[in-house]
Amino acid sequence: MTNLDTALAYLREHADEHMAGLDEFLRIPSVSADPQRRGDVRRAAQWIAEELTRIGAEHATITDTSSHPIVTADWLHAGPEAPTAIVYCHYDVQPVDPLDEWVRPPFEPRYEDDIVYARGSGDDKGQLFMHLKAAEAWLKGVGSLPLNLRFFFEGDEEHEAEPSETFVKTHPELLAGDLCIVSDSDMQDDEGTPAITYGLRGLAYWEVKVFGPFQDLHSGQYGGGVDNPANVLARMVASLTDERGRVTVPGFYDRVRELTPEEHADYAAVPFDEADWAERIKVTGPMYGEPGSTLLERLSARPTFDINGLWGGYSGEGSKTIIPAFAGAKISSRLVPDQDHREIEQLLVEHLQRVAPPTVRVEVKVIQGGQPVVTPLDHPALVIAAHALEETFGKPPVFHRSGGSIPVVAAMEQELGLPCIMVGFASPNGNFHAPNEWMPLANYRGGMDALLRLWQELGAASPADLRAR
Repeated sequence: MTNLDTALAYLREHADEHMAGLDEFLRIPSVSADPQRRGDVRRAAQWIAEELTRIGAEHATITDTSSHPIVTADWLHAGPEAPTAIVYCHYDVQPVDPLDEWVRPPFEPRYEDDIVYARGSGDDKGQLFMHLKAAEAWLKGVGSLPLNLRFFFEGDEEHEAEPSETFVKTHPELLAGDLCIVSDSDMQDDEGTPAITYGLRGLAYWEVKVFGPFQDLHSGQYGGGVDNPANVLARMVASLTDERGRVTVPGFYDRVRELTPEEHADYAAVPFDEADWAERIKVTGPMYGEPGSTLLERLSARPTFDINGLWGGYSGEGSKTIIPAFAGAKISSRLVPDQDHREIEQLLVEHLQRVAPPTVRVEVKVIQGGQPVVTPLDHPALVIAAHALEETFGKPPVFHRSGGSIPVVAAMEQELGLPCIMVGFASPNGNFHAPNEWMPLANYRGGMDALLRLWQELGAASPADLRAR
């Protein structure tokens, strides 16, 4: 029996025990955006640190940040000739609102038809848990790992980027390695087709407020004489895009890296049913979008602009004829290589200030930002990961870019020179940020098996080759 066979057998023998541990982890309401949950977020960090120590990892440490703790640990006994991989996941979760749409309380795992329903089951506590159990299978079942591992688990991914980005800059010694393995993404479909995410979009996020009179005014007395902040805000926001959603801010597209003919061909080869996509989210069809880009390309390889929230004035029952004193909006843009979120943030601030009339006061606040990331498709670690996934799931993985953002991934590439390989096991329709988040147990089992194989094959690779970008 090979070491891999022994590790796989360990997972089978301890499956029930592992699922009980998953339940315990999922029950911790680690909602990073809720100040009232700060103690619960720390409790989740402590749970991870204790688990890392129990399974045989060393130097498990909880480091405080400006927000929530970061957990690190390592096992570095495979020797200097073996590569060192950093394992990154996040243990914080999204808020659970609207609570009344959950079939059961969000932090009480529900099992049905070989699926677990709970907040964090797929994004991202469940995937973090897979890495813990894969490490346990090697360390407890075999007695050693086939490569050196460092663990890096944060509690702010769903909340803000600054704490983890600062940690990367100030603690490079804890993240020294040859590559990073990230599990915060999904499979290609809900039928067990594996996927490797080789690109992430960046993010820029703003809050805009428009202030007018000192208080709400009677629209019959003042309408036509006072600039309405809600009207002004609507015009300002409308000026940011055209009817196809293309951003109209001067300079926005100056640095966009266009897809090559080969990349267009790769996108065309990805299985994707537009009608099914629209049916699943209950829309009549996709938006018109930019000419020359397919829907799949627009979902992950083109920049976007979205209003995430609008408020101001009266929104209760019946009518209240007022000119509101202020109006606000939260807006965001997903960015692609080679856009820089700091440059885009400044371009939008300047545009909004330029189009605002002098009769109102405008405040634009940058909330957060992160850079886009793309890993070359011929990177040796991607080739290794593809083989491990195919061996596990019985079919080759689909290579795709994600429309989402993980700011710390860009920070690790830019600050530490670490190529990041994104291997995720959540279901793409798993309600990550919505009620009744779910994850197939088959994805847990397959994910842990795939990680065992991935670490074994990475352990046989050259550190220098893996570190190349």
